[in-house]
Amino acid sequence: MQKIIRIGTRDSQLAMWQAKKVQKLLEELGHKTQLIPVKATGDLVLDKPLYELGITGIFTKNLDIAMLNDDIDIAVHSMKDVPTVLPEGIIQVAVLKRANYNDILLLKDNEEFMAQPNGVIATGSLRRKAQWLNRYPTHTVENLRGNVNTRLKKLEDNNWNGAIFAAAGLERVGLRPKGAVNLTWMIPAPAQGAIMITALEKDEEIKTICEALNDKDTEICTNIEREFLNRLEGGCTAPIGALAFINEKEDEVNFKGILLSRDGKKKIEVSRKAKVGKHKYIAKDCANYVIDKGGKLIMIEDEGIEKEFSVYSTKKLSEAQKKLLPTTMKVEDSDFVKIRFNRITPKVISNKIENVVITSKNGVEAILNASAANELQFENIYCVGRRTKKLIEQRIGKVKHSEKNANKLSQYLSEKLKKGQEVTYFCSNLRLDTLPTTLTASGIVVNEVEAYKTMYSPAKVDEAVNGVLFYSPSTVESYVQKNSANKIAFCIGESTAKEARKHFKEVEVANLPTVESVIELVNLHFSNK
Repeated sequence: MQKIIRIGTRDSQLAMWQAKKVQKLLEELGHKTQLIPVKATGDLVLDKPLYELGITGIFTKNLDIAMLNDDIDIAVHSMKDVPTVLPEGIIQVAVLKRANYNDILLLKDNEEFMAQPNGVIATGSLRRKAQWLNRYPTHTVENLRGNVNTRLKKLEDNNWNGAIFAAAGLERVGLRPKGAVNLTWMIPAPAQGAIMITALEKDEEIKTICEALNDKDTEICTNIEREFLNRLEGGCTAPIGALAFINEKEDEVNFKGILLSRDGKKKIEVSRKAKVGKHKYIAKDCANYVIDKGGKLIMIEDEGIEKEFSVYSTKKLSEAQKKLLPTTMKVEDSDFVKIRFNRITPKVISNKIENVVITSKNGVEAILNASAANELQFENIYCVGRRTKKLIEQRIGKVKHSEKNANKLSQYLSEKLKKGQEVTYFCSNLRLDTLPTTLTASGIVVNEVEAYKTMYSPAKVDEAVNGVLFYSPSTVESYVQKNSANKIAFCIGESTAKEARKHFKEVEVANLPTVESVIELVNLHFSNK
């Protein structure tokens, strides 16, 4: 049976247009597809400029989570919105041929205001604001957020002289007015006008399929621009522009980049040329030039040396996960819980077991540490959590049923199993009583196998820390052994939150049981301060 390619996209008009373009290209190649819209954080919080939200990947993270949870096969992005470091396990698989990369000015009346001292224009982009104020220092720049139609309506309703848009966005949905002014002097955002497709690194079939959609020249140019951005360590919080294009006549790559202070008063520009094939160091050389000319100092002055907020993660975060937090936030982390696998005797694990319950990935790893997967004789496997299910099906075998938490799973089993039936529960020495208590009350026999030990390993957390990230009830229990609970508790799920509420006054719960979702919770909380 032919695979149906599930295409993830934001649900704005522009994002849907881009996704449908990819869908059309794939279907022309003979593939079956399905569009799956996903709401993004950047579409939900419209009352703040992007740089004040301080979130890298604000328009892409929910799609990343959907992909990691196996809800979609590919994600379609405006490439300029994608962080330069993708989450672990996700890669860029194609870039479509680039459209118009320029910024344009939509006028309310005419261009005469540009020569006047009191002009007012609107944009939600820090880069556009800084470049405009550098050129027109006496003008005022108002914040403008929302999808294309929302921003056009705001321009109509407000007493502004004009507003700045990306040309490609308006042109794709057929909304570019005839009188729009091309801002050819304004250096665009890195990868502006390009559409990126991402997929799981391990999905060889999807990678091969999407390769046919990739435009090599666009890939070369946008990779240079994004490397320049990455080397300056800038994102939505720094006014950085970059543009690379290929001069086919000379067979060379032309690049120009810019970094400004947020008020537009300071500016560093750079440009380079190199033959195609010998362009490897353009981005590095240009970024180093900007840094040597004082670029880092400009960014430090804008950000401020003191960190406004500080958080502590009770689990070590990857570098990619840390980059999902704003640069203005101090982040510390350590593993507050450590795992040691127990020896499970062959007598327990090698015989045929009718009903098996596993509530964590640690349980899966402990079982596989004790026995090879092909020696296991598990007839029905029940589990808690998508990631646990995914690991079981990758390493052991088919999961008969899974639930989001132990409480729901115990309720399900109480209804499905008969009195007197047995369940083998592979658990930790520290576990919630919910599942065994509920099943025993229903007349189901629970055989608990202590597959691993959970050991507390708390660290002393600075009193200045504003929030703590928790990923299990055990991490909460470990934390309170050495620390006060006078902070905000950001929890991965309701079971963790239930434990946190015993100690913390302010507890917030992530929408999805993933580390990335907890990080998003942190971003949303502090963006409202």
